[in-house]
Amino acid sequence: MSEIKKRLSIILESPKNNKEEKLQKICTLLDQEISYFNWTGFYFKNGDKEELILGPYFGAPTDHTIIPYGKGICGQVAVSNETFVVPDVHEQDNYLSCSIDTKAEIVVPIMKDGQNIGQIDIDSHKVDPFTDEDREMLEWLCAEVAKIM
Repeated sequence: MSEIKKRLSIILESPKNNKEEKLQKICTLLDQEISYFNWTGFYFKNGDKEELILGPYFGAPTDHTIIPYGKGICGQVAVSNETFVVPDVHEQDNYLSCSIDTKAEIVVPIMKDGQNIGQIDIDSHKVDPFTDEDREMLEWLCAEVAKIM
């Protein structure tokens, strides 16, 4: 995992890419390097609205380009400001299905100056694949992403 962190740091520190390009490269790297990450994307607070808007992502297209606060796992994280690991999405009542293949999800908030400005959302086609190491790496990543936002 430390090798991935190094590569993520290089992307974040690259002077030749803008924020959007960096976020896209992060999604692509995570999706390609971690076999059970099957959709990786960012959502951000949509201006002053109580909703999230889809940012850069890697994976199948999604209909969920706008997510109201409180709806689904992403919408719940926008309210709770806490990482949400869902080992089996079929056991969640408040789940927005992006793909019939999705079995698990992890969503980590991006906090800047005490405000939730967005999150990283990762879906997996496996039940309960996410480790403590994944969670720690993604929480580190979101803290680093906040610095460039």
